Amino acid sequence: QVQLVESGGGLVQAGGSLRLSCAASGLPFSRLVMGWFRQAPGKERDFVAAFSRRSGGNTLYADSVKGRFTISRDNAKNTMYLEMDSLKPEDTAVYYCAADPGSELGVRSRDYDYWGQGTAVTVSS
Repeated sequence: QVQLVESGGGLVQAGGSLRLSCAASGLPFSRLVMGWFRQAPGKERDFVAAFSRRSGGNTLYADSVKGRFTISRDNAKNTMYLEMDSLKPEDTAVYYCAADPGSELGVRSRDYDYWGQGTAVTVSS
């Protein structure tokens, strides 16, 4: 089993920045593909970004966040991050950390076996 705990959410003005963290435990972090998803009120959970197993590995971003968000991971700290810059009101959502022991960078919720409880991000206009 993998436990995931997100932190770093909050209220920020449009154009501002936030950094989310996801601390993982339970399985070797370096064996996990990691991802971020988000769910806005009344909408489905959407893919945001993903990172392959290695700290210097491949990344994948949703078009809506490309160029504004940066995903990273520190395998020595068992932690993944999402640096969010130039935030927009439409980025308002609960952000979820996800992990999977597979090898592919998934963009669907079903690609990930483990989920955190989420951290809320609100961007005011």
